[in-house]
Amino acid sequence: MSSATLSAAVMSSQRTDEARDARGALGGPRTRMRLTRRGRVVFGALATVFTAGVLACVATLGAPQALASNAQADGQQFHYVVVQPGASLWSVATALDSSADPRDLVAEIVQLNQLGGSGVEAGQPIAVPLRYSDSPVVVSAEELGLSA
Repeated sequence: MSSATLSAAVMSSQRTDEARDARGALGGPRTRMRLTRRGRVVFGALATVFTAGVLACVATLGAPQALASNAQADGQQFHYVVVQPGASLWSVATALDSSADPRDLVAEIVQLNQLGGSGVEAGQPIAVPLRYSDSPVVVSAEELGLSA
């Protein structure tokens, strides 16, 4: 081998080392990152937990706050019908307003009193809509001792 060839080989080797050092200083060769099955499961679980947390916060902040009270906003109080032995909500609705459809009034009374169904017990006070406060079967909350 001649000295010129040897000199060229040494210089080529130095350039290769310099290029390798320069690449190493810049972060090395770029490789593609792979996500394993386990990694996908972990990221999926994190995304699910995050989404559930956001939905829970939205549901908590957006939930209406209901306050039960005996008094209406304008200071009026509910009026009541005391259920007699053998009576049902149907008979109470008919006694309140014989011209109205009893099904509608029963549904309104069930909703107003937050009853689980249409069953009532004798002696139970049932709140009625205020438009029926003048009916002879209706008593006020003060007469029943329910006012605060």
